[in-house]
Amino acid sequence: MISNQILQNTIEGIKGITKIELYVMDTDGNVLAETSADAVRYEDSIQSFVDSPADSQVLQGYQFFKIYDESQLEYIVVAKGDSEEVYTIGKIVVFQIQTLLVAYKERYDKDNFIKNLLLDNLLLVDIFNRAKKLHIEMAARRVVFIIETNKENDTGALETVRGMFAGGNKDFITTVDEKNIILVKELSQNEEYHDLEKTAQVIVDMLNTEAMARVHVAYGTIIEDLKEVSRSYKEAKMALDVGKIFYNDHNVMAYSNLGIGRLIYQLPMSLCTMFIGEIFGDNPPDHFDEETLSTIYKFFENNLNVSETSRQLYIHRNTLVYRLDKLQKSTGLDIRTFDDAITFHIALMVVKYMKYLESTDY
Repeated sequence: MISNQILQNTIEGIKGITKIELYVMDTDGNVLAETSADAVRYEDSIQSFVDSPADSQVLQGYQFFKIYDESQLEYIVVAKGDSEEVYTIGKIVVFQIQTLLVAYKERYDKDNFIKNLLLDNLLLVDIFNRAKKLHIEMAARRVVFIIETNKENDTGALETVRGMFAGGNKDFITTVDEKNIILVKELSQNEEYHDLEKTAQVIVDMLNTEAMARVHVAYGTIIEDLKEVSRSYKEAKMALDVGKIFYNDHNVMAYSNLGIGRLIYQLPMSLCTMFIGEIFGDNPPDHFDEETLSTIYKFFENNLNVSETSRQLYIHRNTLVYRLDKLQKSTGLDIRTFDDAITFHIALMVVKYMKYLESTDY
């Protein structure tokens, strides 16, 4: 169904050219769009016209026209005036709205198809048949982006994304829930992952500027066939979740760059609990004070470099050594050594993941 705003814009544009007053009504005589407010007086005339077999009619100085959608009466167009010129303008409006109906129906059908494709709701034979009917190429390089907005049903962000990728009809933009906008983007043969990173960053910057929306963008791996769209979507969804757990300072996350976070994300809670218990016993990392945690994170951030870490923390080197010795006594891990540092770093990530599971009522 065409929105009333689109109908309003259409008849206002035509009136601007022809100076003819125009109205669009539903089959019950309700005004959907109008260029003047006097059409409400002719609701009875509309109803009698709907019941008549005629497709057009002149009544009391107005011309009435029917608009069908696949043999179903959808709209009534009314043009003010009974001249041949007004009749011609009325037929032009009818043609324009019928064209919009076809375009919007095709867009709706494509949107519905892409949604089912993303959610893996279609058999392979259905994908092939519907893609052929909708003139969507099966064999093409594509990738799925997920754009998570900071508020639900953000129409401003959705329209901004549509405006960004409106230049090509081979990209698809849709939604599958209240907070995520999905972009299925077709790629040229020379586009690679560094190009996807740039595209994601442009989306973030544009939405921050144009739609005043804080967003996170994640994308899956490049696929070569339409039937693999659901896989790229699932990868992008995992990248979004993993990014929020382990890399919350990043606003762009790629599935191919998740590293060890991808492995931890797939661990069951029982295994995580056992792992943390074996290493830390009754003193898990989330029980450490803020000073200890900030020291650990800064030490890892500086690749286990004592001098640089002490400089950035504005403490004496010996003070840092004292803190690391204290940490070693309480945990049995000396994070100045590579093996213990790896163990400790993984443990910190596992604790983050456990907190995430608890917050989502796994």
